[in-house]
Amino acid sequence: MFHPTPLNLPPYPFKITRKDNVVFIFDELRKKHLVLTPEEWVRQHFIQDLIASKKFPKTLIQIEGGLVLNQLQKRSDILVYNTAGEKVMLIECKAPKVKITQSVFEQASRYNSIHQAKWIVLTNGLQHVYAKMDLEKGSFVFTQEMPDYLDL
Repeated sequence: MFHPTPLNLPPYPFKITRKDNVVFIFDELRKKHLVLTPEEWVRQHFIQDLIASKKFPKTLIQIEGGLVLNQLQKRSDILVYNTAGEKVMLIECKAPKVKITQSVFEQASRYNSIHQAKWIVLTNGLQHVYAKMDLEKGSFVFTQEMPDYLDL
């Protein structure tokens, strides 16, 4: 049984249901119930924070989008687009017990080699890491905060 970990994100009134000892959370963007795993708990909180705190438009957030990397099918947790259809932020979510390490950043960077987003965000719900990418130079700068949507 999944017992939600308190996160370093504001609480939100999620629709949580249970069926046959399986707990589900309603994903309002995909309009379906998903098994409530620790990673999904983080992903749903972070999405709500993007929308409520940072004013990200729901329609420009893509969840679990597929990509091909070295002939392997992968998926990125959250991709955010601007109104021109350009990918502006790649967000990688981990379960709270998974530490945000160099290898997590390298995984997101490999995904971003395909996506070419201007920002990479890593979160386990407790720790959040924000990196502004300079795609031309192939470099990045860590920042203390994630910008509001209008400041991307």
